[in-house]
Amino acid sequence: MHVTGSGRTDVGKKREHNEDYLLQVPELGLYMVCDGMGGHAGGEVASETAARTVRQHLEQHREVLDRYDESGPARDNLLRLVDEAVQLASTTVYGIATSERGKAGMGTTLTMLLVLKNIGVMGHVGDTRLYLHRAGRMHQLSEDHTYVNEMVRRGMASAEVAKKGPYANVITRAVGIQSTVRADTLLFDILPGDTLLLCSDGLSKHVESMDEIGRLLSAGGPAQAAQRLVDLANERGGADNITALVLRAETDQAGDDADRSRTTEVNLKLDTLKDIKLFSNLDLGELCKVLNVVRAQEIAKGEVVLREGEPGDSLFAILEGKFVVSRAGQAITWLATGAHFGEMTLFNNRPRSATIEAIEKSRVLVMERERFVELLQKEPQLGVKLLWTFAQVLSLRLDETSVQLYGAVQADTRDTDLTTPFKRGS
Repeated sequence: MHVTGSGRTDVGKKREHNEDYLLQVPELGLYMVCDGMGGHAGGEVASETAARTVRQHLEQHREVLDRYDESGPARDNLLRLVDEAVQLASTTVYGIATSERGKAGMGTTLTMLLVLKNIGVMGHVGDTRLYLHRAGRMHQLSEDHTYVNEMVRRGMASAEVAKKGPYANVITRAVGIQSTVRADTLLFDILPGDTLLLCSDGLSKHVESMDEIGRLLSAGGPAQAAQRLVDLANERGGADNITALVLRAETDQAGDDADRSRTTEVNLKLDTLKDIKLFSNLDLGELCKVLNVVRAQEIAKGEVVLREGEPGDSLFAILEGKFVVSRAGQAITWLATGAHFGEMTLFNNRPRSATIEAIEKSRVLVMERERFVELLQKEPQLGVKLLWTFAQVLSLRLDETSVQLYGAVQADTRDTDLTTPFKRGS
């Protein structure tokens, strides 16, 4: 699989200067869009400085990229490297803003994508965006750091109302406003046929829906798609600088079979996670964050993964195979591909109520409690979403238990005439 890209940037119809900065470094796998703020004296400097600083940091730590081997530690190192690059960019821009005359208050949004082998690593601050078009569906992988998005997320206003308010253009996070910034990072698989779009808000504010972006991305090559998007924004007013960077992943003929196999595997993992109630309300970006803290494991026939009476610390989701569930030595049910078990072990270490054993060679996804807790701590917004879903799962189980107990009581009393008055002395 290989990735090709093409970008376009335009001043738009209303501005005199272009404060957007577009960066493509294919040999490094680096693609970035920055949208500067602070006027001509600062915005252009901030966006270019941030982009060049990120590039230099990645070039200086090229060994981290070269050593990437798809292992958990290697993934963590990539995420850490991207975060470090964004932090350094913020420190550098802030240093210029506080030391050079006429640069006070300058800053920039930043959305970068590092493409390495078959994965992408996003670094993101502000309201520039990263979209993914896959299998006919559009996904926004970045989250806007804006007052409008915060109002909508907290349920304080609808998107339509918030966009018309006095703070519609307020950004809540930007590179260089302070010496450090909280950046969003995401590592995700890139599949053959995927199309990615990095863009400034000068484009996204003029697009009616993600479906419209998808239609424009799916026709023609990256260069044509990028130009069509810029033209569309200009046709609809061009109120801001406009930047579009389009990337497309294509299969190499020699690796066609391997690409198909990998696509099947990635989709299987995502679908298996999505079928777990705890993760059923997550979008693709959130599922990718969960996928980064699980591992695939082979289970031999006859291997016990949970034992009755012993504590456990992992959630298991079956990718392939079959398991028997037994209690006190008696089989009570079977679990097959797509099923999961052990989710309660993510929240407590009480002894398990049953034994679960593989009755054929199987393969599972494993999430350990320690990694789950790390995810909740690193992604508090995702953590709230997961814990809320977990509370709903517990509520449903309590309802089911109540119905079962009520049914048992009815069975015990079905032959009793409850209308007959109680007689003393009888």
